[in-house]
Amino acid sequence: MTGMPMNDVVVSLDRVSVRLGSAAQVPALNGVSLKVRTGERVALVGANGSGKSTLLRSLHGLLPVSEGDLRLLPGVRMAMLFQRPHLLRLSVRRNVALGLWLSGVAWREAGARAEQALRRVGLDHLASRNGRALSGGQQQRVALARAWALRPDVWLLDEPTASLDPHAKREVEVLIADFGREPAGPGRRPPTFVFASHNLGQVKRLASRVIYLEQGRVLADLPVGDFFNQERLAACSPQASEFVRGESA
Repeated sequence: MTGMPMNDVVVSLDRVSVRLGSAAQVPALNGVSLKVRTGERVALVGANGSGKSTLLRSLHGLLPVSEGDLRLLPGVRMAMLFQRPHLLRLSVRRNVALGLWLSGVAWREAGARAEQALRRVGLDHLASRNGRALSGGQQQRVALARAWALRPDVWLLDEPTASLDPHAKREVEVLIADFGREPAGPGRRPPTFVFASHNLGQVKRLASRVIYLEQGRVLADLPVGDFFNQERLAACSPQASEFVRGESA
């Protein structure tokens, strides 16, 4: 069996709205329609409160959709990383293995796959260390190992390097880029990434497509080259163009 097709729509949103709060009165997403295809690397950009995190959490099922239709391709596996990874007061190995065990993998196999994942991110020498004792960059690499071990089709990344120092940012970004280049295996799709970032340099380096959100609405959705072409971006969305000029100043 060969790898899965590259052009499958793995995620589809049709006029999706999400409202937050006890009475579901606070609009966080407003009529979002988009499709994400296998192998894409989609960056979500916009100011704080624009809806980036809400969109990622809705895709992962952590927030319910208030209106509209959100569909995932049947059988698609997802993994999500947050800005600040949550590790238990367990060894690094157990932190990775536990995620596998909770997904239904037998404990012995989970341990072996955890070791493999830690080697993949260069932290196998810290497998016995308490996860909470690691640096921020190391903890995020453990979180990447935990996600990679699940063999996801779709990676959802919410500002995965925002809280890290420059050296740790580079290490994590290199790993993300490397994961994005992994070939499809038998019966597996090429990896798809949807990530939120305020770092426009990182967006240029990692994304194939950029979506600009403002007040819960999609105002621009362009290939990365067009998004960073001010003439083309301004023609698509003056708001997005102003945002990029301000962030790049």
